[in-house]
Amino acid sequence: MLTRSGRPRRLALAVVLVCTAIAASESVRTTAQTTPVRPKITGVAGFAVKVSDLTAARAFYSGILGLDEAFTIKSPVGGPDLTTFKINDRQYVYLAPGLSGDESRLLYVGYETDDARALRTYLASRGVAVPDAVTPDPQGNLSLIVKDPEGNDVQFIQYMPGSLHTRNTGRFLSDRRLSKEALHVGYRIHDAARMDTFYQDILGFRLMWKGGNTDNDFRWISMLVPDGTEWLEYMVDTGTPSPRTLGIWNHLAFGTLDQQAVARAVLARGYRGQAQPKIGRDGRWLMDLYDPDLTRVEFMIRKPVETPCCSPLHDVVD
Repeated sequence: MLTRSGRPRRLALAVVLVCTAIAASESVRTTAQTTPVRPKITGVAGFAVKVSDLTAARAFYSGILGLDEAFTIKSPVGGPDLTTFKINDRQYVYLAPGLSGDESRLLYVGYETDDARALRTYLASRGVAVPDAVTPDPQGNLSLIVKDPEGNDVQFIQYMPGSLHTRNTGRFLSDRRLSKEALHVGYRIHDAARMDTFYQDILGFRLMWKGGNTDNDFRWISMLVPDGTEWLEYMVDTGTPSPRTLGIWNHLAFGTLDQQAVARAVLARGYRGQAQPKIGRDGRWLMDLYDPDLTRVEFMIRKPVETPCCSPLHDVVD
């Protein structure tokens, strides 16, 4: 029975409020338990390009750069098998024969993840088209290929025990390598904001630096992987680049601590192009080489020696 003081009514209201709060808390906890979480993406794993002459490409990547040819793999995007050149136990250059005409040389770029299956689930939850399942690939790793917003093929790979790659740990690591790490991959894009919806908003890549030929021309945008120190470089170009220009945009960058030594080594090994170190707009020493099909291979000293133009440089490590 209610009294004039209304205490039973207030007590009933309090009970309702407590129950509502408990239900809301349980709902939040359930949602947190069921919402997929992005696994780690730790670094650059692969750079795959088409070549017109595998013998000539081998002379560049092995003879000039000093990378050991390791093994062949089945292409994850179809087509002929890929010849593998090993940078280190977690990073590889893949060459696909059969390039013809003025088509893009870039086949795909790859990043390492610690859980490919969880990444597939996470990407699907964010509206990205993914394979129906992640099963061991022909090499024994777990990997998946997805399309970025501009239709480029992007691989995420989890190296598995017993796979072709892990069975060869410590092998095919030439003492002639001019670098033991790929710092970044880069490729031509049209719309940086659109690409950010995938790389930044969904995958968690972080802005490191942006710049261009002038201080307000942001055509080179460096995006760090979320859980490492390597990066993707957007090369913003809305025109119709020539094969040579496209080869400049679509590139692989190696780390070094001595650009002059690299320049001397490539010339001594018979490189016929220019090998001229210079300080880039981001304040770092760099040098550009080109494979026989005009794909650019950059050498870079990670730490700047001058103040970068255009924007601050974030998260730089020695």
